[in-house]
Amino acid sequence: MNYSEEYNRKLVSAEQAAKVVQSGDFVDFGWCVTTPEAMDKALAGRMSELNDVVVRGGILTKPLAIFETEGADPSHFIWNSWHMGGYERKLASRGLAFYAPLRYSELPRYYRQNIERVDVLVTQVAPMDAHGYFNFGPSASHLMAACEKAKHIIVEVNHNMPRCLGGFEEGIHISQVEMIVEGENLPLGEIPAGGEPTEVDKKVAEMIVKEIPDGACLQLGIGGMPNAVGRMIAQSDLKDLGVHTEMYVDAFVDIYNAGKITGAKKNIDRFRQTFAFGAGTKKLYDFVNDNPQVMSAPVDYTNDIEVIRSIDNFISINNAINVDLFGQINAESNGTRQISGAGGQLDFVMGAHLSNGGKSFVCLSSTFKQKDGTIASRILPTLPAGSIVTDTRANAMNIVTEYGKVCLKGKSVWERAEALISIAHPDFRDELISEAEKMHIWRNSNKR
Repeated sequence: MNYSEEYNRKLVSAEQAAKVVQSGDFVDFGWCVTTPEAMDKALAGRMSELNDVVVRGGILTKPLAIFETEGADPSHFIWNSWHMGGYERKLASRGLAFYAPLRYSELPRYYRQNIERVDVLVTQVAPMDAHGYFNFGPSASHLMAACEKAKHIIVEVNHNMPRCLGGFEEGIHISQVEMIVEGENLPLGEIPAGGEPTEVDKKVAEMIVKEIPDGACLQLGIGGMPNAVGRMIAQSDLKDLGVHTEMYVDAFVDIYNAGKITGAKKNIDRFRQTFAFGAGTKKLYDFVNDNPQVMSAPVDYTNDIEVIRSIDNFISINNAINVDLFGQINAESNGTRQISGAGGQLDFVMGAHLSNGGKSFVCLSSTFKQKDGTIASRILPTLPAGSIVTDTRANAMNIVTEYGKVCLKGKSVWERAEALISIAHPDFRDELISEAEKMHIWRNSNKR
């Protein structure tokens, strides 16, 4: 069937499409690199006539016109973020953005069962294929579930959007779309892979890579340390690795190009690199485009603990902001200030531990430099007031700093304190021991 007639009938300008949004509406803006651009500008142009519009999305890679146009304030638009990045933190400081707590794996279900309104959904897509489908690019995530709830569905076509094969729920048919906007075909927003690994990154990565067997299946979180691990894997002798991850990052492209990824040992989705969304540099977008090696799937599949546990030798590698002596892991906030989000870290920590031969690693530098130039420990007696517990102490498995790797599974509170202090920076160990004694989680027989 030729869908060109229907396409032309539904094709409108961004300004025409933006008229569907009314004051008080809840508007979904795709996800990460599929965040619309032409529609964003068109809505910014209507700012003076719109009030109390709530816009949802996450991991913004570019500034939004609705917040950068003169007159922007919370009375017109606010941003509800499923996962915050640097730009969204700046919006939050202006009272324009708020975090929506979640387990990322549950997000499609939120839309289908818990979210009452999606008045308008607008997302960037790849050009329509011969069968009438618009591909969601590297952001299958939760978009189909959001579409199912939306009153109005608008797609913004970008010829630079890669077509990511599936999988399932990786695109939408023209028959389900109300309006089509042809955008400016701007390059996708990028999340750089980071600079050269630091000496701390290298030490942490070296300890983790030693724990990875041939045929393991990898999940890498975003950040410098997971990226450093990826680089070291690419330079290793490992073989027949697989990928099943929430976020597809540049490191996976490097590992594949080094000949380390085949997916031959995966229990499910053999030979496929499975992910819920991808963001990185143009290298990544070019790699995933029309590539049958990758598998774009919704997040309630990629992050499902039962799916993860079904894959043998599952290796999960993520970052943390700080860890306390009880084993509680904070990977998302600085006290009450939201830094990122929970994402799927807990799902992968739990699923990897349940996997046959699986392991989860949460890595962090032992210290960081504060704004006043002083050095502080990331291993703390207790998490600071208001900090979010991303991974509970019952779920924590391997914690890694440049001073070592410890497994907390099966350890009592005093054994955990001893283990975690052993990988803290030496300058802070006596202080941590003193605090552990005050909390009655230190025994005289503990090693100092």
